[in-house]
Amino acid sequence: MKPALRIAVTGASGFCGGHVATAAAAFADVVCVGRRPGPVGRHIPWDAARGVPDLAGADLVVHCAAAVGDPAPGSWAEAAMRAVNVDGTARLMEAAGRRPVVWVSSASVYDPRRDRSLVGEDHPVSGQLNAYGRTKAAGERLALDAGAVVLRPRAVYGPGDPHLLPRLRSRVRAGTLLLPGPDVQLSLTAVENLADACLAAADWPPGAYNIADATPYGRDETLRRVLGANGVRVRIRHLPLGVALSAARAAETVARLRPGAEAALSRYAVDQLAHSVVLDTGRARARGWTPRRTLEDFLGTEGGVSPRTRSAARR
Repeated sequence: MKPALRIAVTGASGFCGGHVATAAAAFADVVCVGRRPGPVGRHIPWDAARGVPDLAGADLVVHCAAAVGDPAPGSWAEAAMRAVNVDGTARLMEAAGRRPVVWVSSASVYDPRRDRSLVGEDHPVSGQLNAYGRTKAAGERLALDAGAVVLRPRAVYGPGDPHLLPRLRSRVRAGTLLLPGPDVQLSLTAVENLADACLAAADWPPGAYNIADATPYGRDETLRRVLGANGVRVRIRHLPLGVALSAARAAETVARLRPGAEAALSRYAVDQLAHSVVLDTGRARARGWTPRRTLEDFLGTEGGVSPRTRSAARR
């Protein structure tokens, strides 16, 4: 009998990695590599900030482990992020050897100073506004140089999301959500679409691939519906972009005075909401990948959470 395909998933105790590991378990032997066990398979301990992962026996490595956040420049938190996203990548690629690696990056690597109304993979990777974007760009460069497939999703959402929804809810004040500038179009990525791409990409030529839902979403209506589905009804008001940027700079200055603290508002956060960012996914589609999920799968017709989402959240 042919032995089962063995897939090592780093960061499987996290949001994206957990979904990848669960999807992979349907057809492969899964090894969850990280500080904590994943939702399925065998656990191999690894601290991405300092150790070398044990990838013995793995046929494919999907690297989802990452440090996320928006730390103040020059802080110890930024150094810790680099230790995971850059130095950890170097150790991972060395341990992987000739094994195929799928490295999960982010659309945050793209230069925000250029038009992003339709972003292809040849868009400049430079000028990132925060440590996350800078360290992901540096990490993916190591992965690309070593022959990995690099996936660039944007704003990953879905059941169990520990990042986007909590941050969004924290911005609501007295039933009002202030957003910078007028309404824009934004690409989002359902976590299932990302997981599908992670498991399909082992057979793709090395290089970078954008991963997002089939069509972009209008910012204002999407945020209103997502919050409404989670019991938060809001009025959306538009804040002039200049005012929002000034507030972000002030908040960043305050954060620098408090070691380890994140700014209450950052230029990166303003940028991500103020400008249309639409990913061209043609390169991944040409390899046979199709985004099968949309935001509608998670929202009921009246703005409530769909039965499918409630079921997934209980698992």
